[in-house]
Amino acid sequence: MRYDNKMTLEMTATSKNESFSRVVAAAFAAQLDPTVAEISDIKTAVSEAVTNAIIHGYRDTPGEGVVRLSCCISENMLYIEITDFGQGITDLKKAMTPLYSSCPSGERSGMGFTVMETFMDSIEVVSEPGKQTTIRMTKEIGSAE
Repeated sequence: MRYDNKMTLEMTATSKNESFSRVVAAAFAAQLDPTVAEISDIKTAVSEAVTNAIIHGYRDTPGEGVVRLSCCISENMLYIEITDFGQGITDLKKAMTPLYSSCPSGERSGMGFTVMETFMDSIEVVSEPGKQTTIRMTKEIGSAE
């Protein structure tokens, strides 16, 4: 696929970078002239994906590792990809079930994937246990008009 524009950002897998990633994705998407609601959807989905990468991907090594955020634009479509190189997901179907959380402390709601699915047009999760997880999301900008 030919993209009109693209960018990639790698950041340390620390919670401090969750809000940074939201702003970066929103700023990149701004060139499509999205509505305030569309920007909010993008920021929320990116926030959930990056938080999942940090908390679940690097659960055994907090503060270590890298999260990669890539954004691409083709016409009025925004493509977002978030990758961690952590422990991966062993049971993807279970992990994507609403209210399920693999977090042993019970502090997580288990709604991350559901939130991403709600705010984006599509979501695809590819994971290799012990290696990495990639979340691919798309959002058509201006589709509500």
